[in-house]
Amino acid sequence: MVQCLDPPLDLAFAALADATRRGIIDRLGRGHASITSLADTFQMTLTGMKKHIQVLERAGLVVTQKVGRVRTCGLGKRGLEAEAEWIETHRKLFEARFEALDDIISEIEQERSNDSAS
Repeated sequence: MVQCLDPPLDLAFAALADATRRGIIDRLGRGHASITSLADTFQMTLTGMKKHIQVLERAGLVVTQKVGRVRTCGLGKRGLEAEAEWIETHRKLFEARFEALDDIISEIEQERSNDSAS
């Protein structure tokens, strides 16, 4: 079984795996919004939107504040620096492996070219 090595990172990637939650993050990047207005924007029930917001809150990506009867959402202070760093590290790994593969393919093609010229 795979063990969680970085629970905050796991929570963030799990939260961002859903297109609706990514859309919520995009929307909140333009300013605060109530859960009701977010539910209207994404054409879903209030209960469904609350569940999405809870996932984003657990990941630290969204914060909510209740003012009177309205719960307002905004982006969390946490940001996505750790996630961006993880992605960049793994992008470099993949890039290095693809470059090594390209070198192998070039060698094979060169050998074939030399064999056919002989």
